[in-house]
Amino acid sequence: MNNLVKFKFYETALEANRDKQILSENGINSFIANEQLIQSDWLLSQAVGGIQLQVFEDDFENAEKILTEYQENEQFALEVEHTIENPDFDFVCPKCGSNHLYKDDSSTSFFGISILSNENYVCYYCGNKFKHG
Repeated sequence: MNNLVKFKFYETALEANRDKQILSENGINSFIANEQLIQSDWLLSQAVGGIQLQVFEDDFENAEKILTEYQENEQFALEVEHTIENPDFDFVCPKCGSNHLYKDDSSTSFFGISILSNENYVCYYCGNKFKHG
């Protein structure tokens, strides 16, 4: 008999459902345990071992391979698509060259009033924090 086994543990239902969908698209049946319980009281997460994604024993190795390949492809997609159309700023990240940036006002303003002349920016793509201006 092919039994269900614990495959992976999650803190959020969103992550578990994403992986369940990926497995389903690749022909692997999986089931989520403890989702409703933890969503109703997240403090129980530690007690029950988090949200569990379960697969059949025979699918375990294939499921691991599929999710590993997905994560590798997701990283590759980020490396390729690091520019956006109509960026907010006319400069790029000095580290990776991406134009997908946002202004970090958290450390340079006090109640909406700028306290530094240089402006801090963060790159969505690589996470680099830098000053410009």
